[in-house]
Amino acid sequence: MPSSSFRSPLQTPHGFGDSPRLLALRQRPPDRALAWVERAAGGTVRRVEACRGGSSSSIHAIRVDRGNTSETVVLRRYVLRAEFEEEPDIAAREARVLAMLERSPLNTPRLLAVDPDGDEAGAPAVLMSRVRGRLDWTPSHLSGWLHELAAVLPILHDTDADSDVQAFQPYEPDSWDPPPWLQDRRVWERLVAVYHGPRLDDDSVFIHRDYHPGNVLFLRGRAHAVVDWQSASIGPRSADVWHCRANLLGRFGIAVADEFLAAWQAISGVSYNPWTELVMLVDTLGWGGHRTPREQQELEELAAKRLAEHG
Repeated sequence: MPSSSFRSPLQTPHGFGDSPRLLALRQRPPDRALAWVERAAGGTVRRVEACRGGSSSSIHAIRVDRGNTSETVVLRRYVLRAEFEEEPDIAAREARVLAMLERSPLNTPRLLAVDPDGDEAGAPAVLMSRVRGRLDWTPSHLSGWLHELAAVLPILHDTDADSDVQAFQPYEPDSWDPPPWLQDRRVWERLVAVYHGPRLDDDSVFIHRDYHPGNVLFLRGRAHAVVDWQSASIGPRSADVWHCRANLLGRFGIAVADEFLAAWQAISGVSYNPWTELVMLVDTLGWGGHRTPREQQELEELAAKRLAEHG
C-alpha cells in the first residue's frame, strides 16, 4: 500500500514555515550528493537552492555549468528515513514513471539519473530536468484557472501506462477513531464501512494520485506542466478529481471544489464516481492535522451528502 506520507490531504500554500521536519528538508545536499549530480549531469555545480513546496522529500534546484553553457536541474532526495523504509523502491518507481512520461504529450520533468538505494547521493534520489512555470494559488481569474486544472486531467488519464505502474490504493487515516470534531459519529462509521466494502469504481487508467494546484506549474495563465510523480498509479479517474477537489476545498471552500468538478465533467465527458470520494474521505477526515471550523463543517456536510446518495 502506498505510504500515507505522500497523501498531502489538504494542501495550503504557506511555504515551509519553521517546523523542524521542513527545515531539515531544506538543508543543502551533502557534498557526495552534489558530486553525484556533477557526474550525472556532466558539469560543475555552481548554485544550489531549496525549492519551496516539498513536504516529504528534499528538493533542490541546482545550476550546473558546462563550459559556456549552463542548465538548472532538480534533485529530489528521500531523506526522511521513515519514508524510504516504508517504500524502499520509491525513487526507482518515480524514475520509471518519468521515463514513461517522455512519450506522453504532457509537459513533465525529464529523467536524468536515479540513485535508487542512495549509495551515491546519501539517500534515494532522482535527478530530473527543471520545467518552466510557477505555482499559482492566487489566480486572478478563478473560473479560468479551474478550467485549466480540469483540462489537464483527460490528457493525463489517456497516458498509455506501463504494466509495472503501481495499483491505486486508498490511504489509511492517521487513526481509525472518529475525528473529535465530527458532530455525527455515524458519518465516520458509515464512511469506514464503505472503505472496507467492495470496490464500486472499476475505472482503471493512469492517474497522478497527488493531483492538486501545488503540483501544476502555470505559464502565462495556462497550465504548463505537471510535477511530483512519485505516487502515480493505475486507478479511477475520480481519485485525481477528488484529490484536487479536497485541496480546493481546503483553500477556497466547497463551492470552488464543486466548480472544478463541473468543469472536469464538461471537458472529459466522464461522470464522477462518488464511491471514490467516499473512500478517500476516510483519509481526508482522518488526517490528524489542523482543520478550520469552515473546513470541518464542509467536509462533514459533504460526507453526509455523499453517504445519502450512496444509500
